[in-house]
Amino acid sequence: MTDKFSNHLRNLGRSIWLAQSQHPFIQGIGDGTLDIKNLEYWVKQDYLYLIDFAQVYYLASSRTSDPTVSEWLLSQSEFTLHKELALHLSYAKDLGIGHDKLRKTTKSPTCQAYTDFLIRTAAVEPFSMTIAALLPCFWGYYELGLGLEKKGLPDNELYARWILQYTDPEYAKEVEYCKGLIDTLGAEANNCLIEQMERAFITSSRYEYLFWEMCYKLEMWPV
Repeated sequence: MTDKFSNHLRNLGRSIWLAQSQHPFIQGIGDGTLDIKNLEYWVKQDYLYLIDFAQVYYLASSRTSDPTVSEWLLSQSEFTLHKELALHLSYAKDLGIGHDKLRKTTKSPTCQAYTDFLIRTAAVEPFSMTIAALLPCFWGYYELGLGLEKKGLPDNELYARWILQYTDPEYAKEVEYCKGLIDTLGAEANNCLIEQMERAFITSSRYEYLFWEMCYKLEMWPV
């Protein structure tokens, strides 16, 4: 494979990523028209998601023999728990959502399924497959943020803050590191492992789309 493996994966998920960028939840953030109840729902569910996402980084850090990569994964676990969750806590404060209410929120069916998939992958699947599984969230938010920023920030400060969080140069730097890591892993992988990485990337990309759909429709357990 002559092209970078990250580009190969991105091309595989092209239609899914396009659907994400066109989703009404994302468009509503971009123009500032998203109903506040949808933002509140996202804050609660993504808060729970990120706690598990940090655990995925932590689990992955113990499954590589490269100390530099392990250190980076641990740093991302800390970044997620402190820097990224800070956005959610600031939103919660602005929206009047107490910390206890955040912690006591029940995961939606989609959030539960997505986090279960990620944790299981990190715990039992090959390390390369784990990196492929976490990349769509990490990279996807950055790409969505860039697309919205190019159109101009909305007047609504809550939504402008969302865009600026995920286009921050510090965040961009970490995304590029992860893309570089997946390029290295892809170049070293045999055909069987490449197929596993492709499948993990596409599965997470689909869950990313479903996460926006979940937040837009305020998904609840039916029983």
